Amino acid sequence: MAIRASFRSLLIASLGILGLSLLLSSPIANEFMSSWAYKPVSKFIAAFHSARKSPSDAMSAKAPVYFFSHGGPNVMYETKHPVFPVLQKIGKEITQKVKPKAIVVFSGHWEGSPNTIEVNTAEHTDLIYDFYGFPPHYYEAKYPNRGSPELANKIIGLLTDAGIKTKAVTRGLDHGVWSGFHVAFDPKENPLNVPLVQVSLYHSEDPDLHYRLGQAVASLRDENIVIIGAGMSVHNLRDMFKTRGDPRPMPYTVSFDEALKEATEVAPAQRQERMAEAARRPDARQAHPWMDHLMPVYVAAGAAGEDQGKRTWTLHEGSMGWSQYRFGNVSA
Repeated sequence: MAIRASFRSLLIASLGILGLSLLLSSPIANEFMSSWAYKPVSKFIAAFHSARKSPSDAMSAKAPVYFFSHGGPNVMYETKHPVFPVLQKIGKEITQKVKPKAIVVFSGHWEGSPNTIEVNTAEHTDLIYDFYGFPPHYYEAKYPNRGSPELANKIIGLLTDAGIKTKAVTRGLDHGVWSGFHVAFDPKENPLNVPLVQVSLYHSEDPDLHYRLGQAVASLRDENIVIIGAGMSVHNLRDMFKTRGDPRPMPYTVSFDEALKEATEVAPAQRQERMAEAARRPDARQAHPWMDHLMPVYVAAGAAGEDQGKRTWTLHEGSMGWSQYRFGNVSA
């Protein structure tokens, strides 16, 4: 009889807890839940409902996608330039809030062939100093990084499944990656500490081709892998040399940068078409005599899928546009 009584008491207590939870989760209880008297109980109920969430709920959020306007190799030395704290803030957002498993980057400084994408499969490589005419210490810059052959091969598989011809290569990071990353992910103050795999663009100015490239790797986001396009929203070196670095913006710098923003921020269902139209504008060729620095934003937009794009910051400086974009949300 004692055993039956104990079982009955346990059953009543369990049903009571379940009933209380169901009651307090109803709209009727909202006023009570917000009251001072309820606060100690509310913590218990919140913990109870949190524990009921399935693992799939916790993993449903996708990693956001980014586009960095990275600047030249001098960006890591010019700490007073307005973009410097902006890149730092974005980097900390990624390391401290997104906390990615890895980074996959597409740089405007690496083009494969017109019909082939190259993927760096090496774990350790040197930096590439793909610039000239700078002070000697620029060619001694270091940026600690490690690749991931496993992730690189997974990317090759995704591209192959999408009908994209690929080639595995061993290649160092170009300055389109390491100069901006040195600011965003400072090795001492904000180290990345996750694998970094670089993938080429096509040797092509076709925006739709690059949009589809982004779509092919979009599923990496489900594993909390951050995809970054690194280029410039406006990039005309010829005019920069002509104007000797005059910071007053060229007319096309403003007009194209704003047109790109409008196209990138439209509803995702319209984005590919609107962004392709932006690349056909008359000022697009002025903004990008060759579109290698523009194509990474198309890769990023393609990888974004149904997530909204947002320009988080820009600067119009001479013949350069410094737009920074994020696609998708950062989970709280």
